[in-house]
Amino acid sequence: MIQVENLQKEFKIHHINKTLHAINDISFTVEKGNFLGIVGKSGSGKSTILKSIYGTYKPQSGAIYYNSESFGKINLVCASPREILYLRKYEIGYVSQFLSVMPRTTALELVEQSLLETGVSFEEAHEEAVSTLKHFDLDESLWNNYPNYFSGGEKLRLNIARAVVKKPRLLLLDEPTASLDNTSKVKVRESIEKLKNQGTTLIGIFHDLEFMEGLCDEVFTMQKVVVNSIET
Repeated sequence: MIQVENLQKEFKIHHINKTLHAINDISFTVEKGNFLGIVGKSGSGKSTILKSIYGTYKPQSGAIYYNSESFGKINLVCASPREILYLRKYEIGYVSQFLSVMPRTTALELVEQSLLETGVSFEEAHEEAVSTLKHFDLDESLWNNYPNYFSGGEKLRLNIARAVVKKPRLLLLDEPTASLDNTSKVKVRESIEKLKNQGTTLIGIFHDLEFMEGLCDEVFTMQKVVVNSIET
């Protein structure tokens, strides 16, 4: 489903005239329907890999080959903004620790919109949104409220709901259980297992190794770059 080859990403900090190396020569392959877990110390570049796949970051070199349903084999590093936006809408989902949404949009509307943008009817989007919010135990009194007033755990559960409701072909998970209690973690695991059984390919970052046990098909361990900055 996805093949990462010799990926390198660095960030230039102009005001101090330095270049920070985030990832260097990263390569791995994930077969269709499998779950790859990425582990490593903070600062080793785990999130940079996911953001490079999702198109948030553009690597300096390397390739990310994705087997798209619509475009066939496509190198995401070279994909156009239009292609990236299309893939985000229809094929690739991303869950981060943070929720960034338009103001004055309710929790229910956010999950509905995730499906409506793919072309399903409002009735189907509403039914799926209600079912998903119930699964993640988001109190029904919050459904018509704005997420700005939610706790960190409630925001994270809503973020996960928005991603999984679309049943993406590829789902990227960046610490999806970071601020969740044990009950909520179980709900997240159930959803991940369901998506995996339905054929979704997953790549996830977790510090909770117990959560990963029995869930991932393979684990990729990051090594922190020894020299993480140079004068430019």
